Formats: sequence, C-alpha cells, structure tokens
Amino acid sequence: LNPWDVMLCVSGTAIACENALVVAIICYSPALRTPMFVLVGSLATADLLAGLGLILNFVFQYVIRSETVSLLTVGFLVASFAASVSSLLAITVDRYLSLYNALTYYSERTVLCIHTMLAGAWGVSLCLGLLPVLGWNCLHDRTSCSVVRPLTKSNVTLLSASFFLIFLIMLHLYIEICKIVCRHAHQIALQQHFLTASHYVTTKKGVSTLAIILGTFGASWLPFAIYCVVGDADYPSVYTYATLLPATYNSMINPIIYAYRNQEIQRSMWVLFCGCFQAKVSFRSRSPSDV
Repeated sequence: LNPWDVMLCVSGTAIACENALVVAIICYSPALRTPMFVLVGSLATADLLAGLGLILNFVFQYVIRSETVSLLTVGFLVASFAASVSSLLAITVDRYLSLYNALTYYSERTVLCIHTMLAGAWGVSLCLGLLPVLGWNCLHDRTSCSVVRPLTKSNVTLLSASFFLIFLIMLHLYIEICKIVCRHAHQIALQQHFLTASHYVTTKKGVSTLAIILGTFGASWLPFAIYCVVGDADYPSVYTYATLLPATYNSMINPIIYAYRNQEIQRSMWVLFCGCFQAKVSFRSRSPSDV
C-alpha cells in the first residue's frame, strides 16, 4: 500500500464523518432553513461527497483496477471539490450581501438569488466533473497527461484558472466586508462620541476571523493549484500527493468554521444527541453577517 493513498483515505473518512453530521443536523432541524444554512448545507454536502470520493478512489485503486472506474472516480472527485469551492464562494457572496444590503437581505429576492447561485455552482461543478468522463482525458495519449492522471494538462489548467478566479473574487469580497465592518464600527463610535474597547475588540475579532477563513482556504488549495500549472507528469508522484493532501484538509476544516461554531447548529446537536435541550443553557441566534 502507498502510504500517501492511505492518508488520503483516512482524510476522506474524517471528511465524510464530519460533514455527514452537519448534513444530518440541517436535515433534522426544520428551523435551519434560512438561506445561510442552505449554503452551509450545500458546502457540507459537497465536502461529504468529496470524502466519499477519496474513499472510493482508494478502494477501486487497490480492489477493482479499471481505467473506466478510475476515470469515473476522478470525475466524481473533480465535481465534488469544485462544488465545495463554489459553495465557499456562494457563502462569501451571501455574507457580503447580508452586510451591504442589510435592510433587504431577508426578502424573497435574496432567497431566489441564493438558490440561483447554488444551482449555477452545482451545474458548473457537474460539467467540470463530466469533462474527463466524456473524453477530455489522457487514457489514449500519455504525453498529454498532467500531474493528476488521467486528467490532461489543459484540463487541470482550466481547473486551476477557475480556482484562481474564485480565490481573487473571495479576496475582493472579504476586503469589502472588512471595509463595511470597520465603517460600521466608526459610525457607532461617532454616534457615541468615542470608540469603546468592546467595539474595537469586536471589529478586530471580525477582521481576524475573515483573515483566518481566507488564509485557511488559500493555504489549503493554492499549493496544489499552482503545482497543477507548473508541474509535469514526469515529476515524482510524491509532489502531487504532498500538495493534494493539504487541499483535502480544507474540506475537513470547513465544518468547524462554517457549522460547528454556529450556536443554532450547536443547539440542534444537543437536541439530536440528547433528545432534549436544557433551558438553562443560553444560546444567541447568529445572523448571517456574523463572522
């Protein structure tokens, strides 16, 4: 057994378990039907599928050796991870809208916008996953293979370019969110004639959280995306594994950042596992703009 394959399988198992719990909680709790939780559910579903894809890839690689099965598994992984990254972009857009259009955020237009974003994200992800299955692969031309067989160099270049575009959009939106948060804190300070320590701490915490979110996303995916562009199929496979494994960690961290920190989901976990909710435990409902 290749130890890198084992680590990817272990990573996939952890990803699947974490995100399956999030999906179960959101499906179990009727109260979690707001646009924010729909987006979190989409992210958890995509990461759950990615985790299952890593497990299936390991099983088929060592149990059922078939180029056709390998191609289907790679296409499944491409679609799942693309849906995960696209869902992260949709969550970023939602956070921006919840601050930029705070007064009209809870309108039906916002719900329609979010559903449209998700439909587009999953549609594009599915198309990206089908490309290698429908013939954009290097099974019959080994010279066109990329660092991720059986994907071609042009295929991974397209995927990397799409990631870079999404990363830049998210970076721009998070900068705008930081500006809005700082502007709100300044307006409150003007109304109260001074900036209190609590306002400063809250603003600093919000900006730090955004930096952690974007930094985690970039640190996970950027090495793999860059290597897909500059790497060659003749390079040792250890380089591919060493950059791909951290990318999978993003799907492992997403439930912690976007789900388990949310107090509504924490309350639903109490209900799901304990069968009752202790009234003495106080929970504060978080708004979509909370970072």
